[in-house]
Amino acid sequence: MDEKLVIFDTTLRDGEQSPGISLDVAEKLEIAEQLARLNVDYIEAGFPVASQGDFDAVQAIARQVHGSIIAALSRTQLRDIDRCWEALRDAERARIHIFISTSPSHMEHMLKMDRQQVLTETRNSVAHARNYTDDIEFSPQDATRTPLDFMLEVLQAAVTAGATTLNIPDTVGYGIPWDFGALIQYVKTQVKGDYVISTHCHNDLGLATANSLAGIQAGARQVEVCINGLGERAGNAALEEVVMAVKIRPDQFPGITTQIHTEEIARTSRLVSRLTGYPIQYNKAVVGRNAFAHESGIHQHGVLADRETYEIIDAQSVGQKGSQIVLGKHSGRHAFSETLKNMGFEVHGEALNQAFFRFKDLADRKMEITEADLEALVADEISTDAENAYSLLELEVVGGTVGTPTARVVISRDGEILEAKADGNGMIDAAGKAIQKATGLSTKLIGFTVSSVTGGEDAQGEVVVQLESGDFKVSGRGVSTDVVEASTRAYLNAVNRLSRSMARRETRNIEVGP
Repeated sequence: MDEKLVIFDTTLRDGEQSPGISLDVAEKLEIAEQLARLNVDYIEAGFPVASQGDFDAVQAIARQVHGSIIAALSRTQLRDIDRCWEALRDAERARIHIFISTSPSHMEHMLKMDRQQVLTETRNSVAHARNYTDDIEFSPQDATRTPLDFMLEVLQAAVTAGATTLNIPDTVGYGIPWDFGALIQYVKTQVKGDYVISTHCHNDLGLATANSLAGIQAGARQVEVCINGLGERAGNAALEEVVMAVKIRPDQFPGITTQIHTEEIARTSRLVSRLTGYPIQYNKAVVGRNAFAHESGIHQHGVLADRETYEIIDAQSVGQKGSQIVLGKHSGRHAFSETLKNMGFEVHGEALNQAFFRFKDLADRKMEITEADLEALVADEISTDAENAYSLLELEVVGGTVGTPTARVVISRDGEILEAKADGNGMIDAAGKAIQKATGLSTKLIGFTVSSVTGGEDAQGEVVVQLESGDFKVSGRGVSTDVVEASTRAYLNAVNRLSRSMARRETRNIEVGP
């Protein structure tokens, strides 16, 4: 008989804690809706007490996203749990996820509590949460560095008080697969009660996916994962890797299945990359550009003869469709709009007008427009459609081996036209400085990458920049057949994220969670 593996996605909570990521409510809602299409069992929408922005995002997702169960994180403080439920209460189905640190270093330096106090907090918080819902998850933070006897005592207290899922977080990525699997198995045999055991693995040693799979083999029936392996520091276990490993290797995971719609994996990965500004590494398993590419002649010959000679995953099974030609310069607005709908984009009004204008401009520069081209272009346009966003109207650059590179930008915001001119150490630097002048925001460029969306000399370039301003770090993305224009759009996209973050002025001087 098949056993269901519960997929608990924490991209919007733990994943958003990656340095430089700052998602607003609309962006979190867009990701949550796609996660529901992916058919994850749980969406951890945020940490409501962390900030007003987190609360608003959890509340919006709880009210508007259907299908998946909506979860939110809470400390053991009773007022935190009340706030958590206030954000969740309108969801079709909701889970409260409670955590407290249990390792000696965390208890001494962060909590300032002894063992008895932690046990009391655990019992009281779980019992209080049961007043709101019977779906309660409990996590002993830094479990893999917690003395085993105490961790078992805390877990038993949580189950006795009413917890229905026990999550074992490898908070600092300390675990090794065989040790972590043994830990899961031991917890399962020693803690009495009716509960599901879960894993939450960080990737500090590059073992998050391996540890999660070891946990599943040892009896875990929930895994906590992030799209593209996002998360604190080196990230979390990647949803796409765990799900496909379980699917491809039934001999190692007999009878274990997920309800994930795997054909939505690639689209979800690209959406998260676009909205977070975190590029997908080329050799990323399952979703990377090179995941189904073959350079060796022997490999190419084998794949052409029979895909299974060098590929264990069918690219189409995860939504990797390749570069299909979908439109050309004679395509009209209706065909453009319908193609976007078929690709999963809902674009209307002025955003559609601007996207179509940029499509026609691209079609004049590029003979064949592929699905990858369209997705990059439209995603770039949507990212500038947010309220109070700066939009690029004009860019003029002068540069070369003689003279000082200069740039002039004309941008708009809420109907106001802003223009500025600046010199720089190259045309891209000049454009960035001109944007700083026009917006009045002082920033420092700390990261810059450029890649091609498709092949060929007329390919669009995709640029990702990282900007720093005071305590804020943000990423931005832009595309164009001209790399200077793509860089300018990326810079402006990052400035929009920065201005939104500054407007919210959100600070999180509390624990970040498992």
